[in-house]
Amino acid sequence: MLRYAADALLVVHFAVAAFIVFGLVLVWVGAARGWRWIRARAFRFVHVAAIVFVALETLAGYACPLTVWEDLLRGNVRPESFIGHWLHRLLYYSFPEWVFALAYVLWALAAVATLWLVPPKPRR
Repeated sequence: MLRYAADALLVVHFAVAAFIVFGLVLVWVGAARGWRWIRARAFRFVHVAAIVFVALETLAGYACPLTVWEDLLRGNVRPESFIGHWLHRLLYYSFPEWVFALAYVLWALAAVATLWLVPPKPRR
């Protein structure tokens, strides 16, 4: 039973990571193509908050809470399910910690800069 909960948490973790990465890419593409939805305030501010949180927790030396919870549910055993196996391979890499910290900080800076370069809709 815990294995299924760990796999579900892994799916959520993957979705958050995809939102952080592809959300910014979609803003850039959408700005070039004139998509209005990329200027939605909630989307933009939730996106920036998510990547800033990830960057700050990494700089502070904390592990992602989703990773910690997944490890607790799994008991540090590799995923056995098909989805768990592949999402785990896509989400986790074996690089030095400073590589991730640098990538997260640069992505956060890009997201914040994009708020200025492609501003969200003003409040009504």
